[in-house]
Amino acid sequence: MRVTSAEPAHRTAGGGGLALLLVLTGAAGLLASWVITLDKFKLLENPHFTPGCSLNPVVSCGSVMKSAQAAVFGFPNPMLGLVAYGVVICVGMSLLAGAAFPRWYWLTFDAGCVFGIGFVSWLQFESLYRINALCLWCCLAWVATIVLFWYVTSFAVQHRFLPAPAGLRTFFAEFTWVLPLLHTGVVGMLILTRWWDFWTR
Repeated sequence: MRVTSAEPAHRTAGGGGLALLLVLTGAAGLLASWVITLDKFKLLENPHFTPGCSLNPVVSCGSVMKSAQAAVFGFPNPMLGLVAYGVVICVGMSLLAGAAFPRWYWLTFDAGCVFGIGFVSWLQFESLYRINALCLWCCLAWVATIVLFWYVTSFAVQHRFLPAPAGLRTFFAEFTWVLPLLHTGVVGMLILTRWWDFWTR
């Protein structure tokens, strides 16, 4: 089949920077999901098992793993992470290899990132105000998802896959880094203030 010159315009490559970011954030999330999954299996085998990241009453991975929120879909949440972050790595590696994807692919990928940031935000709320404990590996996955969401959304806006005014596209082109930094900072402040008495005693 003959390939016309118009066909490549319908596909967009992510560039080396975005590709590397996808690989790194996907690897961070995958590592966190893998460690939590292994610890979850050990906890199922031995209810008295204490994960290595259970450091004190606040930083207590075991408390988080034993909560109902840790298996909201009927199976351990990190098993979902193993698949999702694995997909992120595959997309990043494909971009590094020179792949270019159509608009619908990028929109679907960004929709997955929107689901991820929504799910992570809910888990953050539950961890801070319902479970009353933190998991360090979960925090790593949170940061990876925050960075991933903002940069993929920025890419979609800059390439006009998502409708946005010119000023917003310009902002994303120059200051995307500000958004994940602020987002992570807000989560950090919530953690700090939630257990202020514990941190400062």
